[in-house]
Amino acid sequence: MWAADLPPFVPFFAAALLIALSRSYALRAAIGLAVPLLGGLHLWLDVDAGITTYATLFEFQLMPFRTDKLSLLFGYLFHIAAFIGMLYALHIRDRIQQICAMLYAGSALGAVFAGDLLTLFMFWEGLALTSVAFIWARRSKRSLGAGQRYLILQVLSGVLLLAGTMVIYQKTGSLEFTKIGFDQPGTQIGAWLILLAFGIKAAFPGLHSWLTDGYPEATPTGTVFLSAFTTKVAVYALARGFPGTEMLIYVGATMACFPIFYAVIENDLRKVLAYSMINQIGFMVCGIGIGTELALNGAVAHAFNDVIFKGLLFMSMGAVLQMTGKINGSDLGHLYKTMPKTTILCIVGAASISAFPLFSGFVSKSMVMAALLDTGHNYVWLAMLFAAAGVFHHAGIKIPYFAFFAHDSGIRAQDPPWNMLLAMTISASLCIFIGSNPSMLYGLLPFDTGYSPYDASHVLTQTQILFFSAGAFVWLQMKGLYPPELKSVNLDIEWFYRRLVPSLINRAAAICKPLVFTWRFLVSGLIDLAADNFHRHHGVESTLARTWPIGSMVLWVAILLAGYLLLSYF
Repeated sequence: MWAADLPPFVPFFAAALLIALSRSYALRAAIGLAVPLLGGLHLWLDVDAGITTYATLFEFQLMPFRTDKLSLLFGYLFHIAAFIGMLYALHIRDRIQQICAMLYAGSALGAVFAGDLLTLFMFWEGLALTSVAFIWARRSKRSLGAGQRYLILQVLSGVLLLAGTMVIYQKTGSLEFTKIGFDQPGTQIGAWLILLAFGIKAAFPGLHSWLTDGYPEATPTGTVFLSAFTTKVAVYALARGFPGTEMLIYVGATMACFPIFYAVIENDLRKVLAYSMINQIGFMVCGIGIGTELALNGAVAHAFNDVIFKGLLFMSMGAVLQMTGKINGSDLGHLYKTMPKTTILCIVGAASISAFPLFSGFVSKSMVMAALLDTGHNYVWLAMLFAAAGVFHHAGIKIPYFAFFAHDSGIRAQDPPWNMLLAMTISASLCIFIGSNPSMLYGLLPFDTGYSPYDASHVLTQTQILFFSAGAFVWLQMKGLYPPELKSVNLDIEWFYRRLVPSLINRAAAICKPLVFTWRFLVSGLIDLAADNFHRHHGVESTLARTWPIGSMVLWVAILLAGYLLLSYF
């Protein structure tokens, strides 16, 4: 096939070039499907842990390709995600989106196999520049603004990563991407800068607005790609650079809890899924913060499963958007009769994200919950129980209920094209397979902990949470207390820069306008006065411009000479 030490991003970048040069839609589609499929098989069959390649850039020693069990797991995942995404978007003839899909997946692979921070930075920025195309490709005013805000924060993340890398290199003389500690003298500033860079891409609380703002404005197929790569590269980077950082436990718990309140009141169903993504990343970040072998296994396993079941949910909502032109819960409903296949596949994704037993979410989320109890974080465990109930409430119930059931919206749309259904079917099959047979996934994890998810305590606890959450939803619906789906735009942290800052600028401009007018009046008056005075003395008709007789000039010279003689005498 190709050499075992060939970095996996190379075939994807080469495919992007071939797609750019090809005029045949069939050839472009074949390339888009073949590269992730063949690349994934090559990675699975021919590449083992322990491979490292070196390169020199100026005076920097780089490692563009390094494999271990952690990077290989994400490598498998990104090949699967790229193949499913390309299959789902097979009907799209937009060459720009096809090129960017290959570059985006290649950048994600380059990042997870990067052995040094400088190589990581280059692919980190590649993720930002290639992913924004999926937002702008929708070609609407809202998507243009959302893409600009998305790109600003993504580029800022890269700048922070580069700054932190330079600080660490200056103090240590090494660029190797390994665990980044806060205890090494002189490197604390660099570590904080890199953690902040990772935090932006992982959608830490307060730094998450690019996700909830940008993802819902992407194309129906573009959101599937966006959900797979950027945040999962950040999770990988946190697991590589900051395992066992206790602060991340509480950051993750906050991420898991706060999106629930926004998701419940949100009308845009793809934005509900964006908040749900932050909720699920919270479980991963929490596991990384715990730092035990079981917790790290749970974090990366949940990242693996999240790409598949969250991608399935985004694909089902993308199918609804494509076939109906609508995505707000207030505009949808009763689609299960005309879109039955999409309905069933969406329910599989909802069961997986809700961690139903025998579905993929259960076998990974339970590891993080068990690790919290093992390390004595009982209060955080209770918060994560609340988060687990909340995700079932808004993603497991709300998404399929308001899209396919609820009230009759009068829309009669059919199931999407075969390629979209096939991509969703593959994802749904993986959700059920992994949930029913977790041993294969567990065998790919970085550590062998001998964990078994299907014991009585885990199954009973999760089942009770699910039944309680479902009962609460039904009761609130029957009592009319559940927040209605309103045609509105909900803002959270972005309210500050989308509403408050422009309002303050406009108010300041209104206050300063009279002062500016007065100042301009005074300055222009002084300038006019100076110009008149200058013209009076130096203009065409001024005193100095007149014709002077020779005799009078001689007289003045004599007077000046006499004055000089008198002064010298005295």
